[in-house]
Amino acid sequence: MTLKHWTSETGDDGIVWLRIDKADGGANVLSGEVLTELHELIRPLATQPPKGVVIHSGKSNGFVMGADINEFTTIENPEQAYRLIRLGQQVLDQLEALPCPTVAVINGFALGGGLELAMACDYRLALETEKRILGLPEVQLGIHPGFGGTVRAVQIAGVRPAMQLMLTGKPITVGKGRKLGLVDKITDADGWRDAARKLIAARPPKRKAPFAERVLSWSPLRPFIRNVLIKQVAGKARKEHYPAPYAIIELWYRHGASSQTGYEAEARSIAELMCTSTSRNLVRVFFLQNKLKGQGGKPAKKISHVHVVGAGVMGGDIAAWCALRGHTVTLQDREQQYIDPAIERAAKLFEKRIRNESERAAVTERLQSDVGGAGAARADLVIEAIFENLEAKQALYKALQEKMPDGALLATNTSSIRLEDLREGLDAPHRFIGLHFFNPVAQLPLVEVIRCEDTEQEALDIGFGFVKGIGKLPLECMSSPGFVVNRILAPYMAEAMALAESGVPLVEIDRAAEAFGMPMGPVELVDSVGIDVALHVSKVLGAAMNRPVPQKLADMVEAGQLGRKSGQGFYRWEGGKAVKPADSGSAGNEDIQDRLILPMVNEAVACLHDGVVASDDLLDAGVIFGTGFAPFRGGPINYARERGLDDVLARLNDFTQRYGERFTPHEGFSQL
Repeated sequence: MTLKHWTSETGDDGIVWLRIDKADGGANVLSGEVLTELHELIRPLATQPPKGVVIHSGKSNGFVMGADINEFTTIENPEQAYRLIRLGQQVLDQLEALPCPTVAVINGFALGGGLELAMACDYRLALETEKRILGLPEVQLGIHPGFGGTVRAVQIAGVRPAMQLMLTGKPITVGKGRKLGLVDKITDADGWRDAARKLIAARPPKRKAPFAERVLSWSPLRPFIRNVLIKQVAGKARKEHYPAPYAIIELWYRHGASSQTGYEAEARSIAELMCTSTSRNLVRVFFLQNKLKGQGGKPAKKISHVHVVGAGVMGGDIAAWCALRGHTVTLQDREQQYIDPAIERAAKLFEKRIRNESERAAVTERLQSDVGGAGAARADLVIEAIFENLEAKQALYKALQEKMPDGALLATNTSSIRLEDLREGLDAPHRFIGLHFFNPVAQLPLVEVIRCEDTEQEALDIGFGFVKGIGKLPLECMSSPGFVVNRILAPYMAEAMALAESGVPLVEIDRAAEAFGMPMGPVELVDSVGIDVALHVSKVLGAAMNRPVPQKLADMVEAGQLGRKSGQGFYRWEGGKAVKPADSGSAGNEDIQDRLILPMVNEAVACLHDGVVASDDLLDAGVIFGTGFAPFRGGPINYARERGLDDVLARLNDFTQRYGERFTPHEGFSQL
């Protein structure tokens, strides 16, 4: 058999070294072809066992990233999915059954199917790193582990640790993995071959869950544990929206991680999940994320030093994030008293994100106060993040461009002002871009990269490279009122205000949005971003799009009721959480959900029609990562198509007659 993805070498000591190095790929994944080759390599070893088998990676970036997600898109029905899953299970079963010791060498990411491959080996050897590289993130694609992971993870680590891995999808460090039994030994990059030989020679007992964890899988106790797990999951995800975590719990409840029945049940369960709209859309979101990362060419200039002007919540947090991600940063404002709160917030962020004290000290050192603005003279990138006033920004740019070195890039974090207006008076207007971050900066992944018709591509490429370099997702947008995220959120928020003014209880409005799949309702969202911010955006977009500004917002700002930051908005806030009145539990107006969501869809169609973004895929990606639009629905344009454009148009036309012209369907629907 000709091997494309594996090489096999037998050493003088009788150990077989199997190296996975997937052809035509930057990372190893377990495609059907990769698994078939592994099957052919393992089969003769069962009858003529070597002294041991070591599986290691030919890729420097890690072990195995998981299954080949591209193959998910070709699956048409559960039976086809089941055959693919069973192939993987059977190969790993063969590996586990080999009569000689087997070792997986984890030199980086071992996620999903990669960790399942490692768990099928007798021993797991990991190279030393502080990174979180071990995980079972399948739930993020609307499925669960399928190559035996729902069984082996429980058998090795125990019910609670395994459930934590599978239900959250969050990766862990190799140090944590060793405590859980997922790693037997940690070694360095030079000593892994000797460490693998020693494990094979010693043949220590295979790791299995502690007795206290094994007890939890006894059938009399399972119902109690199941109820606890369901309660935990229900607080974060609805079963009708995200069935996968509930399926994980149910598999364990019914089979208790049994080797006799668990694998077959796992295969049947994941095969059904792979064909749900939730999984198909979450897989779509995975590819959309990659599409965002793929924007732009190779930047001509690498950003090293960043100078941020404006130490308010946005500017200060942008500066802190840039320092956290490796840049040296100077933070400028009128006086030190305005910078100090930003430095304090940065210290809290660094303490939360960095455990190592020396590393934390180094990051802290990278962020410097700069009242005089001297840092602009050595900056590769200057980000303006002062208050939203055209004249003030233009005056600042005039002063900045006298200091900035040749080739440095100037960017604005404006949320609402057109770049064409801001750049008047600049010496190099074609190199001026927008980098619009979202609050809270540390949590929200999207950054809108704003351009004008004649913006230099080189400047955009530098912007894209910078955004990706700090771990964010860029979305290219044309300069226009509200860009994408604020423009699409505006009618959603406005309709929530209209519903409230018509007498619909606030909690019922939020409940309708959450039932659709939004992470929080629009009323709570307005309170979270700030009533004053919402008022400002409403004024800007209202003027640009001939929309009324809700008087309620102006009255609340006048009264000092600014939402979460003042402790009182539409809701009262305590300890950073909204105190909501008791839910009546009534079904409420059946129109509420559509009145909230369809204006977002309509505005998304308008954005696409106006050329604010280049494609419907990019628009859907931007709205998902920028607004939290229910990921399992695949974005507003995808949602409209899945629901049926005729149905969406009929509903909008009905609302236009009943509630007013704000629901008039946009002409762009004809192009979908």
